[in-house]
Amino acid sequence: MRTALLRSTYMLAALSLVLAAPPPAAAQADVRRLTVDEAVRLALEHNLGVQVARIDPQIEDLGVAQAQAAWFPTLTSALQGARVDTPNASFLSGALGPKTTDERISTNVGLAQTLPWGGAYSVGWDSLRATTTNFFTNFSPQIRSSLSLSYRQPLLRGFSIDTARQQLQVSRKSREVADVALRQSIAVTARAVRHAYWDLVFAIASLQVQRQSLDLARSWLRETRARVEIGTTAPIDIVEAEAEVAQREEAVIVAEAQIATAEDALRALVYDPAAADFWTLRIEPASPPVFGAAPVDVDAAIRDALASRTDLERTQKSLETADINLRYFRNQTLPDVTASVDYGLTGLGGTQFLRGAGFPGPVIGHTDRGFADVLGDLFGNDFPSWTASLTVSYPIGPTPQEAGLARARLQYTRSQTELRNQQLQVATEVREAARQVLTNQRRVETTRVSRLLAERRLEAEERKFAAGTSTSFLVFQAQRDLAQARNTELRATLDYHRSAVDFETVQQAPLR
Repeated sequence: MRTALLRSTYMLAALSLVLAAPPPAAAQADVRRLTVDEAVRLALEHNLGVQVARIDPQIEDLGVAQAQAAWFPTLTSALQGARVDTPNASFLSGALGPKTTDERISTNVGLAQTLPWGGAYSVGWDSLRATTTNFFTNFSPQIRSSLSLSYRQPLLRGFSIDTARQQLQVSRKSREVADVALRQSIAVTARAVRHAYWDLVFAIASLQVQRQSLDLARSWLRETRARVEIGTTAPIDIVEAEAEVAQREEAVIVAEAQIATAEDALRALVYDPAAADFWTLRIEPASPPVFGAAPVDVDAAIRDALASRTDLERTQKSLETADINLRYFRNQTLPDVTASVDYGLTGLGGTQFLRGAGFPGPVIGHTDRGFADVLGDLFGNDFPSWTASLTVSYPIGPTPQEAGLARARLQYTRSQTELRNQQLQVATEVREAARQVLTNQRRVETTRVSRLLAERRLEAEERKFAAGTSTSFLVFQAQRDLAQARNTELRATLDYHRSAVDFETVQQAPLR
């Protein structure tokens, strides 16, 4: 019986058959069989860390939209009514009676906008209707409208880049960094899921090894009792066999607890914690831990990592952001030279008094100029006004802009140095990950040989014990060595799978 167990099929192949077998019908409602790729897919859908990382680009989109709002036009309007009663202090106050009364209603509509190239314009339309008891005035009621156009353009400072454009470019870089962070979160989560998956596979395989070891101990206990009954073995050997069975039962209990721990770790990565069956659903791995040595191209892996590693991309984005700040502060140290053009049109209407000789002259008649006449004044360009100016300002002595420029230069240099340092670290990490893959490949081959030798040693010890040239202690020791060799082989296979996952991930994202 023991010989048949020792010559059983290779442990990993047997585990593959166990994993491939369909679950019992009664347990289908409580057990979910997953391949490693399915586990990764579920994690990318439900993992809370990935969900958080997916929100960050949306937040940065709002930051970009907020920065772009600096160039949206602003529409303003106002309506104002006023009445002023002024006491007459002299005969020149312009009104009969104790006071002069002025009433007015004014409206204003304006449009202003900052342009993407640094300029700014404004357009305003003002309308006024006023009445007064002052007889010196020539219009009552008076209708006045004016149209004003204004444009400001910086020629040096603020021409190629200003605060609004700096903020927009920086916010866009932050958006790109959020995308890179999302890719890194996905890569790191996929690595964690694959590690947890293979940990669960190893825990299940380790339980199988411990159970086989327990079966060997129980078989030996039964044979020892039979030998004691026929008088070929001392009764004390039963105590030793029972102690060995107890130790291996403990190992089975520990292995079962390790499965539950590994299953919880995988569950936390893969499933939605809000699901009702989150803690009750059992996971059965469906991907067997098949060992297959794959070629490792270190140079190609380093090139891929230098081209697409997320930490390098983030540092590159930081370098680009520092370059934006450098250009901005360099521009801010230039003289402030601004060209301005203002143009205005005015129209006047209402009831105009016609006066006779004298001062102020009696009113002998009136003419009416309606709103159409006011518009005619405006669009006929009858009363234009314009102003063109060029202003220059430059501070004398050190300025905050110069300090900002010096700081931006240092930050740019630091980012360049950090990028070179990270490139060196990335190459080192990729080489180390590749070395681990190759090392674990050789470990799997070596531990397989060790396991075969442990099986042969146990067979030899059993034959020697049957011939009376060995002891039960040596047999138990050989059984323990076989269990240890099987676990070592499983551990080497697990480490190979983990290192292969790390080698794939290290080309995309940092492992720590």
